[in-house]
Amino acid sequence: MPAELNAEQRKALEDEIKVMGDEIRKLKTEKADPAVIKERVNKMLEKKKELGGGEEKPGKFVLKTGKGTRDYGPAQSALRNSVLQNVVETFNKYGAETIDTPVFELRDVLMGKYGEEGGKLVYDLQDQGGELLSLRYDLTVPFARYLAMNKITNITRYQIAKVYRRDQPVMSRGRYREFYQCDFDIAGQYDLMLPEAECLGIVNELLTKLEIGEFFINLNHRLILEGMFAVSGISPKDFKTICSSVDKLDKTPWAEVEEEMIKEKFLTKEQTSKLGELVRFRELNSNLNNLELLEKMSALPELGQNEKFKKGAEELKVLIGYLEVDGVTTVRYEPSLARGLDYYTGAIYEAVAPKALEGTAAEKAEDTAGQPVGVGSVAAGGRYDGLVNMFDSKLKVPCCGVSFGIERLFAIMEARQKSAVRTTQTEVYVASAQKNMVIERKKLLRTLRAAGIKSEMPLKANPKLLTQFQYAEERRIPLVVLIGERELQEGIVKLRNVVSREEKDVPLDSLVSTIRDNLAAL
Repeated sequence: MPAELNAEQRKALEDEIKVMGDEIRKLKTEKADPAVIKERVNKMLEKKKELGGGEEKPGKFVLKTGKGTRDYGPAQSALRNSVLQNVVETFNKYGAETIDTPVFELRDVLMGKYGEEGGKLVYDLQDQGGELLSLRYDLTVPFARYLAMNKITNITRYQIAKVYRRDQPVMSRGRYREFYQCDFDIAGQYDLMLPEAECLGIVNELLTKLEIGEFFINLNHRLILEGMFAVSGISPKDFKTICSSVDKLDKTPWAEVEEEMIKEKFLTKEQTSKLGELVRFRELNSNLNNLELLEKMSALPELGQNEKFKKGAEELKVLIGYLEVDGVTTVRYEPSLARGLDYYTGAIYEAVAPKALEGTAAEKAEDTAGQPVGVGSVAAGGRYDGLVNMFDSKLKVPCCGVSFGIERLFAIMEARQKSAVRTTQTEVYVASAQKNMVIERKKLLRTLRAAGIKSEMPLKANPKLLTQFQYAEERRIPLVVLIGERELQEGIVKLRNVVSREEKDVPLDSLVSTIRDNLAAL
């Protein structure tokens, strides 16, 4: 048993543990060697034991959710369900079917598909029954596996399900370790850029419908990136690792990205200077529109002669033309958009809402290093023509799609929310004015529910009338059906509008039709 600490010793030890905790969080943010992090964590736990907090008392434990996860109460669940309903309605509007896949996959199915950074974030499971498994990182790779297994060559599908990433969470910004993704994908042989136009049309329509504020859909092409890298003197074998650096430009200054490429990835200053001019071309030519930017880049001597760049630029011009016809004005060509996932082969896109949290409490949230962070991308996707072929060498199924991060959209809407959300869909509350009416209330409730009207009643035999009215008002239930001794004798009920508090007598035999008329008029 350790000696009892006095107040001064306890304060000094608490301060030491806090410093150690800050250091560990910094190491995790910098993605330091896991062995070093583990060693520091063990030392901190030893200090906590000295403090007396290292061992749980028998039968005692801390009630909390796992890091990067959260509970959703009735209000939050209602808001999230309203977002999901909009998502499903939009996906159905564009002719999609739905599928479902397991929450875990064989580890070999997932490994090698997510690039340098993504591969580190896959949750591995312990060996169960002789199979090495991992929790799904996204819904795209499982979809490609599904196509290959079932020899499907043509489908427009959506899937809404949870995915898992061993990332550093920032809960107030919708960055979790367990979260929903909502995917829409088009698989099959179609003409150039028509599927991409559908995907971007969905992004534009859904984000507009959700009223998250100003947003942009950044657009680039994998072949344009390859062309820019080539004329900058970067070897094709370094494409993936340099892409992962360029992909940080949306939240990291160019000077820091360049330093990383020189010190950690061994590019020369000449290479990074050339690449910097190209990936920051929009920033340096902010007065030009999408087509003007592509034309000006095409006029650069080396870049304009690169075959990959030329092909990517021509394809984007076709897509931009289709989007103009569709009335999608939120797209902007962004040469710095890299999307670090390995499987993309053509157009890539990412929707961002940089000002969505302005004026909200979440605007002041900080990451683990104490730096302010944005909500990040709220939707992203692109073309991935070779992914299905990785699972079946004889099956070639071109695909493109888009994925919405529903938790990030939910975080925006929750932060911007100005009024309470209804947590139930109850349309009618069956109440009574006198005692001993529980049987009559139940009879009315059965009639209303049989007619498809969402109804409830107080689960007490003799509730107070004021309490019943207050319940209906708090839950924002639009109508109350009130029954008493007089109403029983006359074969009527009283129908009360909860908002206006107006009441009228309604014959029992016309109650259902009257309620439907009143609900339709609300």
